[in-house]
Amino acid sequence: MSERPSPSVEDYVRTIYGLTERGVAVTNATLTQRLGLSPSSVSGMINKLDQLGLVTHVRYRSVELTPEGRGLAHSVLRRHRLIELFLVEELAYTWDEVHIEADSLEHAVSDELIAHIAAKLGHPTHDPHGDPIPAADGSVEKPRTTLLNQLEPGTIGTIARVWDTDPELLRYLTDHDITLGTRIEIVERKPFGGPLVVRVGDPSRPTTHFLGAEITEALSVSVRG
Repeated sequence: MSERPSPSVEDYVRTIYGLTERGVAVTNATLTQRLGLSPSSVSGMINKLDQLGLVTHVRYRSVELTPEGRGLAHSVLRRHRLIELFLVEELAYTWDEVHIEADSLEHAVSDELIAHIAAKLGHPTHDPHGDPIPAADGSVEKPRTTLLNQLEPGTIGTIARVWDTDPELLRYLTDHDITLGTRIEIVERKPFGGPLVVRVGDPSRPTTHFLGAEITEALSVSVRG
């Protein structure tokens, strides 16, 4: 495709890539839930993406990005994540404020402006949420992190990534000092679907938290060897 795709196409490709990153099967149902759109709208767009050669889709099976689709996703993510970091580093936004702004701006900025932003920021590798920023050549780092809800009691690590873009969740994490680079220890998993008990912060004076699924499925941890 010689021209930049529509914002809706870019949004879908970015969302599909994000779900795939998390190991979530990309189906019409998961896309409907993530995007907050009707099943018919999602189905129509998936068919369009298939026709554009951006995804492969077999009915009743998951949707997968083609190499061209992944390339487009990397381009959109580079714009999105660099804009988020620029807003935090240069304009004093907080990490819970930047997603919606970047969501709009990523479709409008030129590649030249993005190159200038990257240079201004010193060609960073991660955005304010710990997400890897694809390089200009389209390559992207594969972080060695594990979702918090997949870790066993006794595991110690560092919070490395926050997947969720819900501003309220991000503000909650900030208010409770559960932020990137913070030490976290998994203490106990309560039975029958109960919360995960963790200790966060300096081991000499940690704080104990009881975290539900919405948070444990949003945080990724770099586990200590």
